[in-house]
Amino acid sequence: MKLGTLKEGGRDGTLIVVSRDLAHAVRAHGIATTLQAALDDWQRAAPRLHALYDALCLHRHKALEYAFDLDMNALAAPLPRAYEFVDGSAYLPHVERVRKARGAEVPETFYTDPLMYQATSAGFLGPRDPIRVPREDYGIDMEAEVVVVTDDVPMGVTPAQASRHIQLVGLVNDVSLRNLIPAELAKGFGFLQSKPRSALSPVLVTPDELRDAWRDDKVHLPMRTWINGQWFGEVEAGEDMQFSFAQLIAHAAKTRPLIAGTLVGSGTIANQDTSRGASCLAEQRTVETLRDGKPTTPFLKYGDTVKIEMRDADGNSIFGAIEQTVAPPV
Repeated sequence: MKLGTLKEGGRDGTLIVVSRDLAHAVRAHGIATTLQAALDDWQRAAPRLHALYDALCLHRHKALEYAFDLDMNALAAPLPRAYEFVDGSAYLPHVERVRKARGAEVPETFYTDPLMYQATSAGFLGPRDPIRVPREDYGIDMEAEVVVVTDDVPMGVTPAQASRHIQLVGLVNDVSLRNLIPAELAKGFGFLQSKPRSALSPVLVTPDELRDAWRDDKVHLPMRTWINGQWFGEVEAGEDMQFSFAQLIAHAAKTRPLIAGTLVGSGTIANQDTSRGASCLAEQRTVETLRDGKPTTPFLKYGDTVKIEMRDADGNSIFGAIEQTVAPPV
């Protein structure tokens, strides 16, 4: 099934069930008012939401009576705010290239122990909301990633156990301010100012919607990105992913439980094959540095547009597209 959130009914919006073709939706009245409420009671809510989804997709009368045409501009992030967002860096070709560009080796532990940080979760941008940044010279970058959402995950789960706690899958534009990152990391205390709010895809979907593209707790489809309407990348999300989502969840839950509604990100998608383009500007700039001695692709400026989307084998949009414009504060 596919779930989204309307910009109505308060800060956490109103939960809706969305048709497979992303054309229609129906409010989940009587089941859960918000997606967080549904995740808090997932064992009870999920079967009822699935039944409503089936009715909507099969054009049954009771669903159609309350259904409406879906307007992407009316959508908030599916989870407008979440209790937790932990973001990994599961694609080691990206890590290897970045470190090579600055003359550093990749520690052997990176291949067995995932990189992960505590990301911003207090507010997510909707799929059509602008990326507002105080200054252009902060080095504005987009990062196209896959994200999963869990139910309650006990502390100390194994990857096999963690797999059963993946309830929803989506896309995220993990915005980064690259020119602020070096000084922050030099303090030895992690990201803060360099990681503003990120945007989620119009809908999150249950793994079964991905059919055979969801296997080994990974999404085996290309992540497509455009900048200012120009093709930027079509990188395979299931290839070169060193750690599966189950492994990332187990890593995050090693010393603490994860609450229902936790988002776990894949990190920037990158392949060994650079002819497929990139999923973030920093990756492209690193490729240029290794090839030409210096980067030529600029970071984003006010007025620039970003589009991120993933389609199935038949060319249908799965999550809807993230389409954003970079803008100054209001």
